[in-house]
Amino acid sequence: MTGEAFEAATGDGPPADAAAGERRAAEVRVAFEGMLQIRRLTNTAGGDPRAVPAAWELSRPVRAVALALEAAGVTPSAVDAEGRRVTTGYRVAPGERPGTVRVEWLGPPGGGAAQREEAALTECARVLERLGWEALLYRGPRKRRFLEVEPVPAAE
Repeated sequence: MTGEAFEAATGDGPPADAAAGERRAAEVRVAFEGMLQIRRLTNTAGGDPRAVPAAWELSRPVRAVALALEAAGVTPSAVDAEGRRVTTGYRVAPGERPGTVRVEWLGPPGGGAAQREEAALTECARVLERLGWEALLYRGPRKRRFLEVEPVPAAE
């Protein structure tokens, strides 16, 4: 991955390269620690600065949420070259409203993602809430669940 910018896994990319596992894990750790450092340096209003998304995250919520989930060890979904889903895991995409993110639990047809989605999305919500994101579980079309994620409103 030399010369390429780090991109958190959103669940719409190729399957993880098993040979690059340790290198990817190190890249994720460095990126996540960088995000926490940005929070410490920019969130100076009081309280735990690590528990409030920084302006950088608010302007790139899909990347920030994907990084938080990947850093927590949650498995991202993946697609093959033809766009078919081949790995069960999270998928992060822009939400319906500006500044919001949609997190789904997807997998290959017949792979059991629908049966695991409530528990998996509940775990995703726990990860995100610890980092200052509000994650509400909804039921959408075909009764599939998803999270709508947005920054926790600032206390006044």
